[in-house]
Amino acid sequence: MQRFMDFLEKYLSIPMAKLSEQRHLRAIRDGVVSSLPFIIVGSMFLIVAFPPVPESTALYQWAQEHAFEILIPYRMTMFIMSLYITFGIGYNLAKSYKLDPLSGGQIAVASFLLTLTPIALDKVGFVLPMANLGGHGLFMAMIVSIFSVEVMRFCKTRNITIKMPEQVPPSVARSFEALIPVAFVVVFMTLITVVLGIDLHSLVDQAVSPIVKAGDTLFGVLLPVFLIGFFWSFGIHGISVIGAVARPLWEKYLGANAEAVAAGAPIPHVAPETFFQWFVWIGGSGATLGLVLAMLFFAKSSYLKALGKTTLVPSIFNINEPVIFGTPIVLNPMLIIPFIFIPLITTTIAYFATTLGFISPTYVMAPWTLPAPIGAYLSTGGDWRAIVLVLVNIAISFVIYIPFFKMYDQKLLDEEQAQADENKETHSSEPNLA
Repeated sequence: MQRFMDFLEKYLSIPMAKLSEQRHLRAIRDGVVSSLPFIIVGSMFLIVAFPPVPESTALYQWAQEHAFEILIPYRMTMFIMSLYITFGIGYNLAKSYKLDPLSGGQIAVASFLLTLTPIALDKVGFVLPMANLGGHGLFMAMIVSIFSVEVMRFCKTRNITIKMPEQVPPSVARSFEALIPVAFVVVFMTLITVVLGIDLHSLVDQAVSPIVKAGDTLFGVLLPVFLIGFFWSFGIHGISVIGAVARPLWEKYLGANAEAVAAGAPIPHVAPETFFQWFVWIGGSGATLGLVLAMLFFAKSSYLKALGKTTLVPSIFNINEPVIFGTPIVLNPMLIIPFIFIPLITTTIAYFATTLGFISPTYVMAPWTLPAPIGAYLSTGGDWRAIVLVLVNIAISFVIYIPFFKMYDQKLLDEEQAQADENKETHSSEPNLA
């Protein structure tokens, strides 16, 4: 068993951990994360516009009458998430290269906006189509952000810049330094989208459509859940590793779901990140709230009794590093098995509950530190059945953790008893000097 674990760590977990720290993937991850405040706040206005109350109530009728005004903050935040993410990616990638991060973010945004074709409207002028500014344009945002900053880096390393005298203020000097890469990016993107008339968004959609479809299948939701649990088993932050790759896809799903709700259309996707957050990782990765409850009810060893009391409150708010490293679960053969496989079971249950219409798909980004029943209720727009599913999954994780936990608890109890006996013998063998 140990030889197998060493093999997996050497040939899978270590290379994947290095991949998660790859410069461009890290910039994408940090760029997406930087937009979360706008996504969370914006998505809350969807609940206000479509309150979880019967349609016959006065509140619902009022919300419907004022839906256009209520959704304006949503359309200026979550609905155009790709715009915020573009700046975040450009900023973080430029920073990693020790280039001016502000210029990196700005040139990325300019490049992204040039992928859109303005529409001429009578008595209004030119307007930008907003659809590609949301989750739909997320992959294009990643591509043009990386392209733009790489142009900046190329110009910097080849000294293709305008250098100002030392007396010029640094902010002005940086602006002129970015002049040539900005000119190149603007001209290049204009040539593609305006002169040649190439619809880059359509090309990217065609290229990534197999990935988008696969990510919403049962296998597509089980794979990241398994890998995240697997990496955590070695003490590697699973979300950081897999999230760097999967989070852009999850954000695309969330944006598409929110857009569908705002348009009154059927919700298209099962598995945004909120699906995993509220129905799978209850209490944190590995659904460890069930393990903490097992500690509270069944622990006999002093250590696990104390740990259960200490970690209960953080686990309710989905903070489980104290459980993962305190129990520990890391490299612990007795607890790794349920830690990996319980989320696979709860994922399967939640997937079919969603696809069969027993609960509504998630479309609101509720803060991840909320207790799971509340977060699930909000993320589904007020579906009380989501609370039931969360409680069912907590019960399942609790029941499955119990036999594995009891084996580990007995091991610790035996060690504590052996230590107590040893201390007693040592104490009794000491000479009485009184």
